[in-house]
Amino acid sequence: MKITNGFDISASALTANRMRMDVISSNIANAETTRADFVNGEYVPYKRKLVVMNSNEQSFSQLFNKALDGKDESNKLKGVSVAKIMEDSSPTKLVYNPSHPDANADGYVHMPNVDIATEMVDMIAAVRAYESNVTALNATKSMFVKALELGK
Repeated sequence: MKITNGFDISASALTANRMRMDVISSNIANAETTRADFVNGEYVPYKRKLVVMNSNEQSFSQLFNKALDGKDESNKLKGVSVAKIMEDSSPTKLVYNPSHPDANADGYVHMPNVDIATEMVDMIAAVRAYESNVTALNATKSMFVKALELGK
């Protein structure tokens, strides 16, 4: 086991949560964008993006079996990573606004499927996760400093 595993885990979580905050910021910035893409001769509204994270860690039974076999994988990346950024499949919102340049013949506009309240809740959760990983990183650093002081 590497002595810096705690740093590696916290750093991967910081990177993943930073990506999550960037995607949420993009969703908020495009909450009113009705011409995000041009498909089949028509403009389509922005689609909300979601970050999918996965664990880089193996299950306990996998690690235990590898330890019994004598395979050392202590240098393998630990923590989490961003698996992909996907579009939300929920439908766009229809808003009645006949004066909008993208309104259809009935006066309805297809607006993005972004809900600002949901995005703000997700942003708060991402910020809290980021802050907790900074705290864990600082605690790990503090333990290293205390361990070095013992050798004096």
